[in-house]
Amino acid sequence: MKKYNVGIIGYGWAATAHIDAINASKQAQVTAIYSSRPLDSAELSAKHGGTITAYQDLDAMLASPDIHIVDITSYPSQHRNQAVAAANAGKHIILEKPMANSLQEVRDIVAAANANGVKGCVCFECRFSGQFQSTKAIIDEGLLGEIHYGEVDYYHGIGPWYGQFRWNIGKKDGGSALLTAGCHALDALLMVMPGEVDSVTSFSTKSKSKIFEPYEYDTTSVTLVKFKNGAVGKTAAVVDCLQPYYFHTHLVGSEGSLLDNKIHSNKLKSDKKAWGNLSMHMLDSGDVNDHPYQTQFQLFFDSLDEGKDMPMTSFTEALRTFEVVFASDKSAEQGGKPVTIADLG
Repeated sequence: MKKYNVGIIGYGWAATAHIDAINASKQAQVTAIYSSRPLDSAELSAKHGGTITAYQDLDAMLASPDIHIVDITSYPSQHRNQAVAAANAGKHIILEKPMANSLQEVRDIVAAANANGVKGCVCFECRFSGQFQSTKAIIDEGLLGEIHYGEVDYYHGIGPWYGQFRWNIGKKDGGSALLTAGCHALDALLMVMPGEVDSVTSFSTKSKSKIFEPYEYDTTSVTLVKFKNGAVGKTAAVVDCLQPYYFHTHLVGSEGSLLDNKIHSNKLKSDKKAWGNLSMHMLDSGDVNDHPYQTQFQLFFDSLDEGKDMPMTSFTEALRTFEVVFASDKSAEQGGKPVTIADLG
């Protein structure tokens, strides 16, 4: 038996990818699954391996002393109450994005975790992708110099052909283009840009296509980010596009630029007429089975062993991103009026 038993909350598409990643780790295995619909323990055990107990009563699962960690993959509107209950039960938490549907709910989760001494891991797994691990290494080596402009954009048409379309179209669980999916790109921007965010200005719109008509909110937004050190950035969140998945990245610094998997750097004596090509595993799919969960979860379990917050995607770090997300949505709702992070209260 491994060290950590994990209980899954919500048994959908994301949960199946999480289960594989958890079971592939050195220290953890899934031993319980809660769902509002009836599930068969024997069938779950046969499908995923090990011994898994099915629950329809969340309180009963949280009360089990054999569960050390819960992994919340339910609808976003349920995240706040489930995460707070898990924290109050003394369970460490893996939490799918978005953390919750409002800044106050996110803060409630962070406060409950801190009060109960439990650790958290938010699924901003793009930080652990080959693309952004390589990008960060290039920045840390100084090949771009001091970055003064960056843009990271999310283009992913979430239409009827995509699993989450059914619930994503509603304001209750989708929220906004930025909250439901574009938060990955904004979080990646904050990972690679230096310093703290001062303010944001955001605008939103939506496609005229009948395909995306069921959406109850604007499905395209663009956010301009002003950093306290004077740098500026931009994130587009576009979930109503008809094109292949694209996680666009362009960083501009005092010594060079990076465009997706291409680089120009004065420090490398680059040819000014041509980009140099980098060997990176690019983010090129919205399929959860292609996401780098295993790398992220392994680091979370390693951090638990050391009694430390995990790097990069702890609750505290993710709160910083969601402050910017909700400030951006507030700006868009106000027609592009700038919103200062310090004024969020």
